[in-house]
Amino acid sequence: MAATTSTTAAVSFSLPSPPHRRGARRRLTPSLHAASTAAPPSPDLSIQLSPRASPPASTNGAATALGPPVAASFARDRAEDLQAEARAMARAAGATVALRAAEVLSELASFGLKVLLDERRGESSSERRRARAVELRTILTRLGPTFVKIGQGLSTRPDLCPAEYLEELAELQDSLPTFPDEEAFACIERELGFALDSIYSTISPSPIAAASLGQVYKARLKYSGKLVAVKVQRPGIEDAIGLDFYLLRGLGFLINKYVDIVTSDVVALMDEFARRVFQELNYVQEGQNARRFKKLYADKQDILVPDIFWDYTSAKVLTMEWIEGVKLNQQAVIESQGLKVLDLVNIGIQCSLRQLLEYGYFHADPHPGNILATPEGKLAFLDFGMMSETPEDARVAIIGHVVHLVNRDYEAMARDYYALDFLEPDVDVSPIVPALKNFFDDALNATVSELNFKTIVDGLGAVLYQYPFNVPAYYALILRSLTVLEGLALYADPDFKVLAASYPYFAKRLLTDPNPYLRDALIELLFKDGRFRWNRLENLLVQGRQDREFAAKDALQPVLKLLLGPDGEELRVLVVKEAVRVTEAITIGTLIDSYNAAPAFLKPLISSGNRAGPFKFSEAEQEQMMELRDQVFRVWGLLRSSNNFDPSVLQPIVQVLQEPEARVLGSRVAGGVTQRLAARLLQQLLRTPPAPGSS
Repeated sequence: MAATTSTTAAVSFSLPSPPHRRGARRRLTPSLHAASTAAPPSPDLSIQLSPRASPPASTNGAATALGPPVAASFARDRAEDLQAEARAMARAAGATVALRAAEVLSELASFGLKVLLDERRGESSSERRRARAVELRTILTRLGPTFVKIGQGLSTRPDLCPAEYLEELAELQDSLPTFPDEEAFACIERELGFALDSIYSTISPSPIAAASLGQVYKARLKYSGKLVAVKVQRPGIEDAIGLDFYLLRGLGFLINKYVDIVTSDVVALMDEFARRVFQELNYVQEGQNARRFKKLYADKQDILVPDIFWDYTSAKVLTMEWIEGVKLNQQAVIESQGLKVLDLVNIGIQCSLRQLLEYGYFHADPHPGNILATPEGKLAFLDFGMMSETPEDARVAIIGHVVHLVNRDYEAMARDYYALDFLEPDVDVSPIVPALKNFFDDALNATVSELNFKTIVDGLGAVLYQYPFNVPAYYALILRSLTVLEGLALYADPDFKVLAASYPYFAKRLLTDPNPYLRDALIELLFKDGRFRWNRLENLLVQGRQDREFAAKDALQPVLKLLLGPDGEELRVLVVKEAVRVTEAITIGTLIDSYNAAPAFLKPLISSGNRAGPFKFSEAEQEQMMELRDQVFRVWGLLRSSNNFDPSVLQPIVQVLQEPEARVLGSRVAGGVTQRLAARLLQQLLRTPPAPGSS
């Protein structure tokens, strides 16, 4: 990387590490050099200085050699000059720091004072907070790219900001005025080591897009004729961002020490965010991110990821395949091409769910400019500077959390926050349970699939804001990803629900994933209150079939394996009970159907003259049994009608019936069915027939 003329990067600043806080994450070394992985080298201080004067000539005119005393004097003079130059540099750097600190602190302190006065005066209405949020968004935009990035990050942190701030900061755009094209072209030549005309046959005279960290040109490679996008980093951006994060880290240290109402470790958050931003500045890393993303997700025919041209890529220049496409928020243009925004958004949601919950590696900045609709109807992902990963434990915990939400099991939901790393193990969740119940009992008046994702985020955010939560970075980015996609869809359909669109993926995972946590979540979902919920299984199958990767032959295999395994006794008890109910419902339902299908003249003979029929069940009992039978038949029909259904799905049951332990299970089912039917028969025989003339 070429050295720059800035002097600020040559000075290393450091602050004492703050005291340990609850939930603190790993911190970066608090120095400007450590924060940037590509900091320019310090200016060369080994400058050759001219000697002050030649030593006096000897009285006889002969030259006298430079003796040791004179050499020592010269060395001292040289050292003094070097020290003076270093002091001058430090003064210059100190002046730069002081000016920037004054600018940042004056803006932020003025805003903070206004917020404090609002609180003191009791002016804390939603309208007032909204006005302050707009003011903060304006200030961050004015302070430049570092603060724009921070504002975007805060827009995903419901544990740090009220809902009004989240909404306003989400509108931040990181576009900035372009820098001179001459500087960009010089950077390309300097980084790649070739003249511009030897690399490209054509290049756009001005950028076709600009953001806080760089700008993009459209070019055609000379050697292959391929169209490419050339991303060039903004000059001096490392120094500017490094200085800003140095100042903000110091401010975070003061907040940690003196501001009690902020429970999160601000310094740790700042360090984590700084690490991500500086990773964005390394375009080689971005190219590697794109390659990994393409390998994981571009195997689907509707996902497109551009190729990277490594021979024309460096830390400050990134060359990738040019993608023709339209931003997802340009609905009219997309529909003029015969495409549907909702179809594209659904593709994005399914891909996002794979990113977040399957492989765990996901695009952390999916704003409309980074997701394009191609003329072929594919969804193209761009800009891989900011990526993140979901821990494996958290992936399955999130799906389990959805199950607990469906079951309205708020105590289990609260305990999920341990697995999700929202809470430390020593935090008591009992006060949180009523808050979850109060919100979700109202929200769940509709079914979960009808809920608006933003409604859940806002409501859950209010809970997070009131209690000692520490939202991990990966989860905040998940919220941002799905909220952006739902926002895009709402332009096309105000009734669109991202959770409804997500259900097929969740259903597929629950029905087929062998992970023990998900298997237990499925059992918890289906066997609610000790009764098997056939309607839920039916719904899962209906939803799962909408996922193109759903395989009916794999459905319920994890549960079957547990049922037949050594740890499945509790499940076997439930299955035996349900098998008896189902057998009874099918048997009696078949008898009822046979009676109803009998000729009219035979019915009095069969019922012995009883107008109510031969079965002495109440109408409610008959309806329950017929509904249960119909649900079972519908579930079986869904399995059989699946394109990839394989009858071998029942093979494990056949195999288990051949094992000694399985015969016990079979005998328990047979015994239960026999007892139940015998009880029903006895009930029919002993029940007093209705009096003549009664209905």
